[in-house]
Amino acid sequence: MKLGKHIFGVGAMTGISRIFGFIRDMLIARVLGAGRMSDIFLAAFKLPNMFRDLLGEGALSAIFIPMYTDSKKDEKFARNAFSWLMVLLLGIIILFEIFMPLVVWFLAPGFDATPGKMEMTVTISRIMFIYVIFICGAAFLSAILNAFSKFLLAAFMPVLLNIMLICTLLFAMLFGSTHILYLMAGTVVLSGIIQFGVLWSRIRQKHFGLYLVKPRWTPQISNMFKRLGVSIVGNGFYQITIIVGTLVASFQSGAVSWLYYSDRIVQLPFAMIGLAVGTVLMSSISNALSNNNIRSVYIQQNSSLRRSMMLILPCVAGLFVLAEPIIKFLFEYGAWTPESTHAVAVAIMIQVFVLPAMLISQIYNKTLYASQDVKTPVRTSIISLSVATVLYLALFPVVGYLAIPIGIVISGYLKNYLLGRACHKRGLAQHDGRTIRAIVAFGLWAAILGVILSSVNISSIWILGLSIAIYGIIYLPVAFIIDRKI
Repeated sequence: MKLGKHIFGVGAMTGISRIFGFIRDMLIARVLGAGRMSDIFLAAFKLPNMFRDLLGEGALSAIFIPMYTDSKKDEKFARNAFSWLMVLLLGIIILFEIFMPLVVWFLAPGFDATPGKMEMTVTISRIMFIYVIFICGAAFLSAILNAFSKFLLAAFMPVLLNIMLICTLLFAMLFGSTHILYLMAGTVVLSGIIQFGVLWSRIRQKHFGLYLVKPRWTPQISNMFKRLGVSIVGNGFYQITIIVGTLVASFQSGAVSWLYYSDRIVQLPFAMIGLAVGTVLMSSISNALSNNNIRSVYIQQNSSLRRSMMLILPCVAGLFVLAEPIIKFLFEYGAWTPESTHAVAVAIMIQVFVLPAMLISQIYNKTLYASQDVKTPVRTSIISLSVATVLYLALFPVVGYLAIPIGIVISGYLKNYLLGRACHKRGLAQHDGRTIRAIVAFGLWAAILGVILSSVNISSIWILGLSIAIYGIIYLPVAFIIDRKI
């Protein structure tokens, strides 16, 4: 498998999705404003997204792909697992459709204060929740394609949702619509149907016999659901930690918004590089382990680590140096003040240092999942997130909102250490001298260019863009030479 090619392809698709997502958010703000309508849509949209995270893209792929690969890609196991997933999702949808008023009240009790807001949110949520069965089903189909090293189509699917929502919003802007929330909810469901249909069609073209069967409870299915349950616990703990961070930050005026925007900026390079690496490694390492080829595992880990660190380290240096001008020229308009720009920039300058740890943790994490060890990643997540929560609470009285990015960085490196120790103890990871030397060289080269970049007077968004482009043009050729020659 050509790791670099696949990582670049998935990363590019993720980047395109994030760009369209940003355009989508801008149009939502333009069409729905920042009041009743947007509150209803965003609250309703949060539910299917939460289930997509819990049961779809992350947990399901990480658990199903290693088991599927270990079974030598047994079609009977895939059909049975797919059928059980559909039964589970159908049951969840029926329950939530019945109890949706209670669910919405629990998530947004303040909506009751505005007449009709709670009722409309329940209606839109009921329509949009149908999306869950299609998007989680699409995630299962994506996992099968990924197991066969077919990554691009699955990586493109999130782009489709954003494009369809953009088209709906543009339609509303041009022609007007008194039923825009219904249109948007219907668009979300339709995008799920199309994503599922496209992936199903692709799998059928590969002559893969996937279809619904009468579910049978087997030891494999029992094992899959046990692992899925453990993974959901870890994911749920992550969601709780985010809520705690938000609650802590809410005691400082403006802090929730500052941290939201800083996190969006820092997460962009990780989404394009780290998530792409994880998606590709999940499949390739699972194949290597199923063939008892541990040498191949080490080669893939070192190769992906060099390539990804080559790309992430200049992002760390660039974001640290350019945090203030990036925020200034992207957001400092209207009610946005220079004080807010500085506050977001400082948060970025701290949080950006977690990127290398997040990326290396992604490699360790996927290796453990590929070895069918679900408990260790979840256990390390709970420990590191608990430490983050303690740091939030302990440091907030001292440094205010900056307690959150500080906690994220420290807990990120703790998680990286715990995952790395687990992998090395089990003989699942081994870093060669070439990789270590290359990472040190990438870091020094990025730091040198970062110092030079800090001396540039960024007086407009055009100079900002040009500076970033020149930085990349100078950095990348030398980095590629380092990767080849060191």
